[in-house]
Amino acid sequence: MALDSLTLYIVATMVAALLGVMLLFFGREQNIAALRWWGAAYVLGSVSVALWTVIGDRFGEVVPMLLSAVGLIASAMVWNAARVFHGKPPSLAGLVLGAVVWIASGMLLDPAAHTQRLTIGASLVVIYATLTAAQLWQERRASLQRRWPAVLVPALHGFVLMLPILLGHVLRDANGAFSTAWVTIFSIELVLYAVGTVFIIFMLVNERVVSAHKRAASIDPLTSLLNRRGFADACARLIEREAREGRPVTVLIFDIDHFKSINDRFGHPAGDEVLKLFATVVVNNLRITDLSGRIGGEEFAALLPCTLEEGVVAAERVREAFAASGIVCDEGPVDTTVSTGVAGGPAGTELEVLLAAADTALYKAKRTGRNRVETASELPLSLDRFRRQRAALSTPVQPDQLIAPT
Repeated sequence: MALDSLTLYIVATMVAALLGVMLLFFGREQNIAALRWWGAAYVLGSVSVALWTVIGDRFGEVVPMLLSAVGLIASAMVWNAARVFHGKPPSLAGLVLGAVVWIASGMLLDPAAHTQRLTIGASLVVIYATLTAAQLWQERRASLQRRWPAVLVPALHGFVLMLPILLGHVLRDANGAFSTAWVTIFSIELVLYAVGTVFIIFMLVNERVVSAHKRAASIDPLTSLLNRRGFADACARLIEREAREGRPVTVLIFDIDHFKSINDRFGHPAGDEVLKLFATVVVNNLRITDLSGRIGGEEFAALLPCTLEEGVVAAERVREAFAASGIVCDEGPVDTTVSTGVAGGPAGTELEVLLAAADTALYKAKRTGRNRVETASELPLSLDRFRRQRAALSTPVQPDQLIAPT
């Protein structure tokens, strides 16, 4: 049984309109601007196709031309939705450029030049589909396998639109069988394209939401630095990367001096401001390639892909900057000093080993006057032994108890 093209167009239009309303609803509920752009594009496109199908050429060439221009604006809105999804501003020029080109071609070309007009219209839609595919391909948070559909679906849509242009001279017949078959194919593809695009949209949105939740679980809400878990995960990746290149790494542990007395004297809000100030100092005085995080109440840590000597220089830079950025409250000035322990190791040294050595150096810095940087010259002989000694001793662990014999 032959499929009626008008029926297929009506089904495609209803499906697109329904999906558009759904996208608008979810975009409003989840406050996602890209979904609202996609939804509006689907609704606008379905309305233009419906009116074009019903009206046809009853009112001459002008109305179908304008309705086709509206459809091109809808295609441009899909591309803009992909831009907004990636945090880019919508392109207002690109939004109307296709429609302007289409109307201009309709005014300049001979009304009988249907093939040329079809070529221009299909080419404009293909350009927007290609731009959409290229924009969605930039979703780097998704895996390579998941990004393939984001490119394949718009590319397939553009291919079907260009099919009569690419093969028209080869397959054109006198009774128009190819044109009829293509209209049927395009009607079916239009439904598949609408459904497939929505599937890709929700796939990418879900991927982004999951990534945002993972990031939120790894960030300290007060200082916006990595929390202990996020710092450990990021450091593991950095250490593995540096190990492949045979480069050393260095760990810094910072402990804000007399932080309890700051809370007791000035209150916890002032203590929070000190923590945020120190986080800012750390970020401003380390490189963009360095990792930093808050691993305890007033304890911070950083992993630097560098030698021990370079790490000491960075630690001194942080210490001096923090000491020079004191906070003044109503009760008086707040001392902002920090003690730092630094430990370095060869390529592939485990994070826990470096932290244990840096922790030992930190205790030494606190015992010898605070507001200073101390270096661990050796790494712990055993992490298990280190933990047992720290749990059993009420006094700070002595360096000779942890350092491997030479």
